[in-house]
Amino acid sequence: MIKYRRVLLKLSGEALAGGKGFGLDMKTVSSVCTVIKRCVDAGVQMGIVVGAGNFWRGAKDGGGIIERTRADYMGMLATTMNALALADALEKAGVKSCVQTAIEMRQVAEPFVRDEAVRHLENGETVVFGCGTGCPFFSTDTGAVLRGCEIAADIVLMAKNVDGIYDSDPKKNPAAKRYSVLTYDEILEKNLKAIDATAAALARDNSMPCYAFALSDPENICRVVSGEDVGTLIR
Repeated sequence: MIKYRRVLLKLSGEALAGGKGFGLDMKTVSSVCTVIKRCVDAGVQMGIVVGAGNFWRGAKDGGGIIERTRADYMGMLATTMNALALADALEKAGVKSCVQTAIEMRQVAEPFVRDEAVRHLENGETVVFGCGTGCPFFSTDTGAVLRGCEIAADIVLMAKNVDGIYDSDPKKNPAAKRYSVLTYDEILEKNLKAIDATAAALARDNSMPCYAFALSDPENICRVVSGEDVGTLIR
């Protein structure tokens, strides 16, 4: 039973690195694509935004040495590498896919055009969005919410390294409690770091629900689109 018919899936770069921590773990990528295929076969229209933490984080990796906007643009280029790898794995899994980027690079991807993206989705293709928003100073979380709003997704799925949002860092505090449901106002008021504040404000202002869950088990993607409780719903 499918609960969400059109979704925007945000995949972090770290998740695509698997246990390697850097680069791409193609076994992990392939297992994710196998699950995505099952969702698509069940009738889910899926757009995907990829991060680039497995290659480059703009502000963090720039370290104040590389000018911030250039460092951010480097991160956008890194998302394109992830997008191309993901599209290739999707095609090998039997899922028709298309890569669209917010920065034009026509030799390797389509430029992002909202109507074209929706047409691809309605034709049963999975659209992988690269380059985030195309602007520096914005995270790929914000890019995911933006693309989710633009394609009129039912929900934005945030695949993380942690199984939801906690009241404190579960890696540092064994007694940390996971929220089942949160509001965007609570995230902003409590300064919870699981989702970028700009992304939270954008989602709140456009009534776009998000769901944070762990990608350690790729089957969670199917569970979430079926409405199972495996993480934290933000609304």
